[in-house]
Amino acid sequence: MLDRIIAARVFLETVERGSATAAAEALGISRAMASRYLAAMEDWAGTRLLHRSTRRLSLSPAGENALVRCRELVEIADSIADQSEAAETPQGELRVAMPGLLADAVFLPLAQGFAERFPRVSIDLQVTDRIVDLVQDRIDVSLRITATLDRAVIARRLGEVGSVLCAAPDLLARIGHPSGPEELASLPCLTYGQFGGRTWVLSGPDKTVRVEVGGPLRTNQALLLQRAAIGGLGIAMLPAFSAAPHMIEGRLVRVLPDWSLPGLSLYALYASRRNLPCATRAFIDFVAEAIARDPVFRRS
Repeated sequence: MLDRIIAARVFLETVERGSATAAAEALGISRAMASRYLAAMEDWAGTRLLHRSTRRLSLSPAGENALVRCRELVEIADSIADQSEAAETPQGELRVAMPGLLADAVFLPLAQGFAERFPRVSIDLQVTDRIVDLVQDRIDVSLRITATLDRAVIARRLGEVGSVLCAAPDLLARIGHPSGPEELASLPCLTYGQFGGRTWVLSGPDKTVRVEVGGPLRTNQALLLQRAAIGGLGIAMLPAFSAAPHMIEGRLVRVLPDWSLPGLSLYALYASRRNLPCATRAFIDFVAEAIARDPVFRRS
């Protein structure tokens, strides 16, 4: 059965351009196919729609009515097509939540590239170290670093996050470099309210050690923890991706480099797998691509 929307387009073009030949050229179809669509239109209407002569085409009364209906049909079809195209074009405001360390070390360096690739998307960035409620907090996507996830959570794993112990060079010059994990118990350590807390677990070549640490600062903001470590306040456990630039530039020095810490993962969390908005999918894919290219997310 011939497509009625295409038939309507052929009819409109034929009326506007004055001939089926001109309509066929405008629509990129053959003259024979255009004639078939026009014949089908008259079959569906059950009456003649066009009066043809050697010089011109004219509309019958039924053709006048059909012209109005065809315009409405094509406008509706084009509107649906426009909406479908818009749905597949990343656009609108995207509400994103992530910890301060991720925002500072990962998102901000990517922000310009994302804006250039998706100019119709704006990010409403919510910086928080707490676990957000996607529905209650109206969050489209949350980036979270964790060792485990609730099975009910919908998430995509983006990469591995290694952790390191590090401290400012001036602090280590004063207190000395610890030679083993047990010494950490008597040294100033900065602790984080989520990962590890006051119990740090370190694995060596032949054993795993759990050590209780303490010091001058405990905080629920990892970015403040990092700044305090750079300022020489104590030894901190930090994600490798955030500590690496500071270690390269000499602001931080790795402590106990022969000992490893439990691995974590970076996840993108979102509310539903069904009808995932195009902008949300674009953001997650963009971050995933960047994480996959960065070797620090595979380094412990």
